[in-house]
Amino acid sequence: MASFEIATKADLASVLPGLLIALHLQQEQTSLPTVSRSFHDGATLPSKEAIQMTCGDGKTWSGKAIVRYLAELASRSDSNTSPQRASSIQEWVDKSEDFFTTDFKTLRNSLYELNNHLTLRSFIVGYHLTIADLAVWATIRGNRISHSLIKQKPIQENVHRWYTYIEDSNPWLSEAIAELTNFGSKERAAASAMGASYEIDLPQVDGPMVTRFPPEPSGYLHIGHAKAALLNDYFAHKGNGTLICRFDDTNPSKESMEFQDAILEDLKMMAIIPEKTSYSSDYFQKMYELAIQLIKAGKAFADDSELGRGDEDRKNRLPSKRRNLSIEETLERFADMKTGSEEGQRWCLRARIAYDSPNGTLRDPVIYRCNLIPHHRTGRQWNIYPTYDFCAPILDSIENITVALRTNEYRDRNVQYEWMQDALGLRKVPIWDFSRLNFIRTVLSKRKLTRIVDNGKVWGWDDPRMPTIRGILRRGMTIPALREFILRQGPSRNILNLEWGAFWALNKRYIDPEAARHTAIVQEDAVSCHVIGIDSSCVATKSKYIKNLDLGTKKVVYDKTILLEQVDAQSLAENEEVTLMNWGNAYARRISRAEQPDETGKYKVTGIEFELHLEGDVKKTKKKISWLATMSSNLIPVDLVSFDYLITKDRLEKEDTLEDFLEPDTEFRTRAFADCNVRELSRGAIIQFERKGYYKLDVEYKSGEGSRMVFFDVPSGKA
Repeated sequence: MASFEIATKADLASVLPGLLIALHLQQEQTSLPTVSRSFHDGATLPSKEAIQMTCGDGKTWSGKAIVRYLAELASRSDSNTSPQRASSIQEWVDKSEDFFTTDFKTLRNSLYELNNHLTLRSFIVGYHLTIADLAVWATIRGNRISHSLIKQKPIQENVHRWYTYIEDSNPWLSEAIAELTNFGSKERAAASAMGASYEIDLPQVDGPMVTRFPPEPSGYLHIGHAKAALLNDYFAHKGNGTLICRFDDTNPSKESMEFQDAILEDLKMMAIIPEKTSYSSDYFQKMYELAIQLIKAGKAFADDSELGRGDEDRKNRLPSKRRNLSIEETLERFADMKTGSEEGQRWCLRARIAYDSPNGTLRDPVIYRCNLIPHHRTGRQWNIYPTYDFCAPILDSIENITVALRTNEYRDRNVQYEWMQDALGLRKVPIWDFSRLNFIRTVLSKRKLTRIVDNGKVWGWDDPRMPTIRGILRRGMTIPALREFILRQGPSRNILNLEWGAFWALNKRYIDPEAARHTAIVQEDAVSCHVIGIDSSCVATKSKYIKNLDLGTKKVVYDKTILLEQVDAQSLAENEEVTLMNWGNAYARRISRAEQPDETGKYKVTGIEFELHLEGDVKKTKKKISWLATMSSNLIPVDLVSFDYLITKDRLEKEDTLEDFLEPDTEFRTRAFADCNVRELSRGAIIQFERKGYYKLDVEYKSGEGSRMVFFDVPSGKA
């Protein structure tokens, strides 16, 4: 008998392997005659584990140890299995852990190995289902990145075939997963708690849903793009569907391969792996042919007044002087445009819809323009390019998009979108528009963000003050918190200006349990103190975080001379008992001060004499003081960097000039000393400097004079 306790909001890759192998052994009626399950609403159990198994003899296993135990149990129970076969099964059970990672390159290499192994094989080991298949299948099923990767070539050839076969031939797998994922309708409950609902009016479709995320490769993704990407990802994959990343590369003037590669990398960082990547440029010939079709149907005309009177006429709901241009003349002008000739550059192509419509998007919009700048993918093959308004409805139809999810800034264009599909006789694609993600004192306009970068207000697009994905991750946001926050907003159409505090407060829940505790002392006016009661320097081993012993241990150096911050020293009174953190209690017996006051009128503390009282009760002292032993090897120079908002106003209006509302000073550096353990940290590590806050390491330790580590302050959501 085995009873399972399962956290329903835990990572599925942590839960499924052990659970599904146990259910398989129960069905085989070999080593586990009965398996019971109890579900707990939350990301972890009270034991901090995702899954825990208790056997009839009272022994318990958790996490990956469950899989190892069950594999051993199955091997002992099957007397017909040869040692060689048992060894192969165990080898792949061990390898199944490789598919747990979210590192794209590592995961892809593991999938390539599996793909090669499965050539001419239906099962990983032998000729029928084994726990090797289940261990690997369940881990892939639980890891949403690998679940997406297996649908891509060349992995699709064997891994996807095997994956689908295992699922189709064992319907109990889907039933077991549904029981887990449907418990309490976890996604819906979590969203509803924040006022979000995913019960939107999506079309009824036969089979999996296909969605698309269509970024323009002219900049880096920001948090607004993240909402669009994650919602499309959510709806595609909640039913084992397909997400397409389609680059809207129709404006060579702004686009580059650098931005294209950066966007794909940003998506990977957010654990979004599209099943397919396409490009509008893949369809240039098709869209050109459809433009010709539109002209021949009398639904498009050439216009040479786009940059002049034509735009004014549209604003005033007047017809363009070329609106009645014949089909033959329009075809001639469009041919001129295609050659990129001087005459052709004077013209554009407009859809003939309704010049006098109250909806400005229907007033004969431009659908093709000349542009002689070489395209980053097609070079000089084309001199004319379709607009997004022409591309989107065509490519959504051609690529079999189930529903077009897009922000409601395009709402006025929805009727134009429908007109294009009607006029071209294309399959209709329904639209669901959702609200943009807006934050106070933040601009998300790509044009304005570019000005901020170009004017040197920040270091670049990945500056921690920027609302780009790279910027907020560099600041200290975690991927799970980012995903949860955005998905909590749901596909609502309500326009909100969100506070950053709630965003960072959610992130704190993720980083606090995993953040090792360290000590930092501000250099300026630091106070050298003498300690009575210690004979010589020594080192003790302490846990990095008392509430998470899995983080390991750190060194704490004790010495007769220690450093305190001036602010702490100012708070002490003579003969006051305080707690020196990670040491114990001590009395401040003598406090020395400067003879002259500083500019604030205070007399700075210049020295303190402490007398250790280690038998004292740390719970009874009011003050817990940070300190560092003054041995040079224990004083690591660091910069603690905090940041302010870039914008002075909660929300910029259309008439506001960006430069008038930029904060003059947004970066603040404090020099400090950190304990010796920080030398071991790698870039990207998130820690807590006790009594200061959370920090992310941006510049690692380098030996040499003048070298300083750099830590960025990670907001915790407090005002």
